[in-house]
Amino acid sequence: MRNCIILLCLSLVTIQFQAKAQLTDGAYISQTGTTKNLILVKNHYLSFINYDDSNKHFGYTWGGPIQQQGNNVTITIEYDTKDSTHIGKTADLYFKILNGSIQIKTPYSEKVFTRQQTIAQDLDDLWRITGRKQEAKMHTIPKTDRKTIKILVDGYFQWIAINPAQKGFYGTGGGYYSFKNNLYTEKILFFSRDNTRVGQELDFTGKLEDNEWHHSGKSSKGDDIYEIWSKELAN
Repeated sequence: MRNCIILLCLSLVTIQFQAKAQLTDGAYISQTGTTKNLILVKNHYLSFINYDDSNKHFGYTWGGPIQQQGNNVTITIEYDTKDSTHIGKTADLYFKILNGSIQIKTPYSEKVFTRQQTIAQDLDDLWRITGRKQEAKMHTIPKTDRKTIKILVDGYFQWIAINPAQKGFYGTGGGYYSFKNNLYTEKILFFSRDNTRVGQELDFTGKLEDNEWHHSGKSSKGDDIYEIWSKELAN
């Protein structure tokens, strides 16, 4: 009788834990052969990227703001390079924890992902570009339907240039990043517009001022850049 009560209590604890489970901020990877599926989650925003850095191949990406309830994640799709008709619609993702791994069912597949090591850095956030220096003058980039956002979490980054209102997608790139002593470094693992950039490592000067990220150095094309990024709230 006592054993039954203990088992019942354990079952209730398990059910309660599963009901409160959350897809926490972080980087998640599933790999088949050399093809990787990367999910980045930060500040109620999720991005899914399919790529193969060994062959410098970019597959596709989709993502947007998320809301969570139990083991269900509802995403409002802001970009989808596989099917632009999904933009503006919502889709449900379901996940469950399996022996330290996470099984995630997306609109396109169901795979087991491994949560990557937590590497907290001061730039971890969801950002939107709000300023750019041109001809020695800093210009403010107004908030319109078109935007470039950047997700940084646990040593991974992705930028995405989009216009959800017009279902526009203008490019993406990403990979590993580190930020220490005002040195911001990127290693590119995928780039939708030019796969010759894959494998490049780029160093920039980065600093946080008044809750804004000042980013300067040379672009992947070798051009001088000075950008200001502001924290973005997912809708």
